[in-house]
Amino acid sequence: MFGLGPTELIIIAIIILLIFGAKRLPDIGKGLGGAIRELKNVKKELSSDKTVNKDAQEHNRSIEEPPPSLEAQVANKVLEQVPGVQKVMNAKKKADTVKNLLK
Repeated sequence: MFGLGPTELIIIAIIILLIFGAKRLPDIGKGLGGAIRELKNVKKELSSDKTVNKDAQEHNRSIEEPPPSLEAQVANKVLEQVPGVQKVMNAKKKADTVKNLLK
């Protein structure tokens, strides 16, 4: 694992224990686990969205839009989870649909 032996890993663990303390380590681990779980969920949602988008694009060849980048998709998924931002995102989506209908 990256050329690290057991002694190096033990030294790193001791340094982390000294820096953060024994009381905060479970909270840090819980936060890291939640972040990793959330990234996996976003990845699954994005992959399922891509399959749905591919099907929709096959049916709607007349509308040509470049697909959003992965960073933009992840940013949108994260922003949708914040309550205040979610209302703004919904209003923006409604405004975009009205704009597309007026074209």
